[in-house]
Amino acid sequence: MTEPSGGSSRGPSATSPRPPAPDPAVRLVAGTFAIDDLDAFLSDLDDVGRETGAVVQAFDADLVVSTAHLREAVRLAARAIARGEAVARDPGVEVLLYAAGRRQIDRALELGVSEGRRPAVVLLADFGGVPSVDRPTADLDRAVESIRALAVDSIASPDGDGLPVAFDENRVREFYGVTDRELAATNGDLVDVVRERVALLDVEK
Repeated sequence: MTEPSGGSSRGPSATSPRPPAPDPAVRLVAGTFAIDDLDAFLSDLDDVGRETGAVVQAFDADLVVSTAHLREAVRLAARAIARGEAVARDPGVEVLLYAAGRRQIDRALELGVSEGRRPAVVLLADFGGVPSVDRPTADLDRAVESIRALAVDSIASPDGDGLPVAFDENRVREFYGVTDRELAATNGDLVDVVRERVALLDVEK
């Protein structure tokens, strides 16, 4: 007996895996920035993005626990955009949301920079190859030089890794809501807990 032609829902389209998630190239610039006017500074970052094609996002260095923290945020943001699951229209804001481990944009913005002379980490990413993103391939080397020109002093990572980080443990714990009990229950440390927050944002969709 033959089965009805419509009796099975399985087929190549139903079982075929999703295409590989995009993994944009990343550069990081860490340094001291004298920010007298926050709006003007953010406008300068926007100019760098327009001139080089890079996604540009600045972070308060006290709240960045590792370079892997930011690289993972970029990867997950790019995947969300490619799948049509992004919360924010702007790729830089989507990266910020993942790095913050939360979907409330106003709250995530606290991870960004503020006025004054303070340490910051500026992330530069090439989203040119990410589906649904209308951007050219980014000139990340030029973007790095442009950001370093805005800094009082800075160092750059050629591949997004290897930058020293010196986060403020108390501020990180307050921002991410990490309790003594949670730290005691984990096999890792504060860095691992924060990276778990980033990963969980993707799972909780």
